[in-house]
Amino acid sequence: MADQHRGAMGGVGGGYGDLHRGGGDTQQQRQSAMMTALKAATAATAGGSMLVLSGLILAGTVIALTVATPVLVIFSPVLVPAAITLALMAAGFVTSGGLGVAALSVFSWMYKYLTGKHPPGADQLDHAKARLASKARDIKDAAQHRIDQAQGS
Repeated sequence: MADQHRGAMGGVGGGYGDLHRGGGDTQQQRQSAMMTALKAATAATAGGSMLVLSGLILAGTVIALTVATPVLVIFSPVLVPAAITLALMAAGFVTSGGLGVAALSVFSWMYKYLTGKHPPGADQLDHAKARLASKARDIKDAAQHRIDQAQGS
């Protein structure tokens, strides 16, 4: 009896509120199914269009290669050395440009360092210079000590 009372009050199930919400869920499910179908149709249309376009591009590429192959074979004794020459020239220009930019940046850094502006890495350079001077003094002292020992013996 307690179960019947709970059902009539809209508890677990069987109440008017549950039936009303169920009807809304059915409409929402229909809309969701329509959206899914619409998305699938859009995806199929876009995918099919792209598949057709890729097929046309493939066919055009094959036709162009078929037409261009005899020309390439006839002119290959000229084209291959020309392509190699152009590649080497391009590599040379790119390399010289890169090295020029590197040289300009080094000169700029040196100018800033020598004018006392504190460029990045100046602390490391000063530290390395101090360590090198310290090692040079240590070697000089050790050499002087050996010379004194050799003269004293």
